Amino acid sequence: MGLMRVGPNGGEATVLATEAAGVPLSFTNGVDVDQVTGDVYFTSSSTTYTRAQHEMVTATRDWTGRILKYDAHTNQVTVIQCNVTYPNGIAISADRTHLIVASTGPCKLLKVWIEGPKAGSSELFADLPGYPDNVRPDQKGGYWVALHREKYELPFGPDSHLLAIRIDANGQKVQDMRGSKSVRPTEAVEREDGRIYFGSVELPYVGIINNV
Repeated sequence: MGLMRVGPNGGEATVLATEAAGVPLSFTNGVDVDQVTGDVYFTSSSTTYTRAQHEMVTATRDWTGRILKYDAHTNQVTVIQCNVTYPNGIAISADRTHLIVASTGPCKLLKVWIEGPKAGSSELFADLPGYPDNVRPDQKGGYWVALHREKYELPFGPDSHLLAIRIDANGQKVQDMRGSKSVRPTEAVEREDGRIYFGSVELPYVGIINNV
C-alpha cells in the first residue's frame, strides 16, 4: 500500500506515497526518519514481487529493489538508488551523512551516502553471518541488526542460533545474541536504559532483554 503514516494518537493511517518515478510501491519495507528535517528514508525490496512473494526475491536473486526518500516539505518521493538486491531494513547514521541498509539475500549491510561528494553511491559496510531484517541504532554510534536465521543454519543439532548482532560505526561485529531457533526476530531496538526489545512477525509477543 506504499508509504503510510500513523499519528501519535493512532487511528487510520494516511497514505503518503504509492509510487516513485512512475513505478508503484508494491513491496515497501524498512523505514527511518531524519529527526532534524522530518524526511523519511525507506526501502522498496522489489518492483517485481510483492510482500506475499518475498521468498521469490531471494530465490531469483531479484535486483529491482530501491532506496527512496520522502521529502516531508514537498511530499515528493525521489529515488536515491535503484537496482539493489533485496534492500530491507534501513537506518540513518548519527551524523546524517549516510544510510545503513540491510541487503537480505546477500547477507550484507550497505552504506549509502546521502550527503557529501559520494552522495547517491553505496559501498559494502559489513558481511553478516545470517539473513538481516531491520537495522536500528544502538546507544554507541553503531547498529543492532536482527537476523531471521543464520546463513548456514541446520534444522538439527543444538537448539540455538543467532538472534541479532551489534555492529560498530566501522562495520565491525562487537556483540551477538543467541537464542532458541523458535525465535526469529525481525527487529532489535535498544533503549537508553540498556534494554533491547525484540519484535517478530512470527511471535505474538515482544521480547525484552536486559543488555547490562
